[in-house]
Amino acid sequence: MSHRYIPLTETDKQEMLETIGIQSIDELFADIPEKVRFDRPLDIRKRKSETALLRELSALANKNITSETHASFLGAGVYDHYMPIVVDHVISRSEFYTAYTPYQPEISQGELQAIFEFQTMISELTGMDVANSSMYDGGTSFAEAAMLACGHTRKKKIVVSKAVNDESRAVLQTYAKGQNLEVVEIDVKDTVTDLDALKAAIDADTACVMVQYPNFFGSIEDLEAIKSFTEGTKALFVVSSNPLALGLLTPPGEFGADIVVGDAQVFGIPAQLGGPHCGYFAATKALTRKMPGRLVGQTHDDEGQRGFVLTLQAREQHIRRDKATSNICSNQALNALAASVAMSALGKNGVVEMAEQNLYKANYMKDKMIEAGFNVLPGTSFNEFVVKFNKPVPEINEQLLEEGFIGGYDLGRIDDKYEGHMLIAVTELRTKEEIDTFIEKVGAYNA
Repeated sequence: MSHRYIPLTETDKQEMLETIGIQSIDELFADIPEKVRFDRPLDIRKRKSETALLRELSALANKNITSETHASFLGAGVYDHYMPIVVDHVISRSEFYTAYTPYQPEISQGELQAIFEFQTMISELTGMDVANSSMYDGGTSFAEAAMLACGHTRKKKIVVSKAVNDESRAVLQTYAKGQNLEVVEIDVKDTVTDLDALKAAIDADTACVMVQYPNFFGSIEDLEAIKSFTEGTKALFVVSSNPLALGLLTPPGEFGADIVVGDAQVFGIPAQLGGPHCGYFAATKALTRKMPGRLVGQTHDDEGQRGFVLTLQAREQHIRRDKATSNICSNQALNALAASVAMSALGKNGVVEMAEQNLYKANYMKDKMIEAGFNVLPGTSFNEFVVKFNKPVPEINEQLLEEGFIGGYDLGRIDDKYEGHMLIAVTELRTKEEIDTFIEKVGAYNA
């Protein structure tokens, strides 16, 4: 057999044609004028057998450079982390990977419970009262947080730090344009938000203040000070946060954050060329009914058995249009499951240990680069930091590839003032030997 799966036999095809009363497939296109029909064979290669095709595709795939073939120091929002092997085992079960959406609780208890567990773990990590069932990605969560804030406060000004991931800010700008909202971006001082400029930008018209923790440059923002700037105003405090870092850092909820968002890619989700990933959205109890997406709740049936149901759904398809808070139609259930399985497998102690390794290894590398004479920008780092090189970052990264390394992110891509600046990420997977060799190689290239 040349194909693994043949969905249709000739007999099946003939029976269908007879059922609809035609003799051939060409008759289906009889209403399309001959002059606009494609009248020649497609200019593609002759088909191959399954074995030959798989061999060719495998050869092409093996040319790719990935975190499996090279030691990766690339982060900037998507990271190379340890994934417990049980993650793939669970999400590959047919009852999970074929599930679309759990509208019918009587046949969706497993899916609903998995989402409930995800919500619970996100709430614990962020220090917030409630979390939703997940969102498309971190950027979507970030923009939706701003929309909630504007709707809740009835204000139209959004104050956001330029130390937030530029892709998240781009999504925010897109959302804001359609809603006629004003977005005020606050400059960065060294590698953290300029707090004086941030404070000065907050006024009576501000709907929310938005920062990232740790921020895009890897540094840790002063959430306590930023929260104090919103006191006496209606502005909500929104924090985008790496959930792995919250295994070690004080959660935003303890600083008085109103909304905490981010991406759960760090837990059990591969880089996958930048997606799909899994956004999370957590908030205070007061904002529960205005949250986008949906919430899974725990209940009991009439026999007293524990069960799970979709408790709140905030999109217009489910409730009156004027009451809808978002048009988010679904959630990343499978990736949320992957994150839940990873967090469960690691356990609370494992998450803390994993976070500690990121902190220790990143700061080991940072200290070694300072000792070696590199221009490392100041800032308190979790697992990323910025280094200014004497040569263009793309040129350095090309040379690193030849040595078996995926280099850091070229910050010149987001702003010309960062030309020659590289954002380096160090996760728990990087070894001392890899770190030391990386420093040695970039030292030679940067000379």
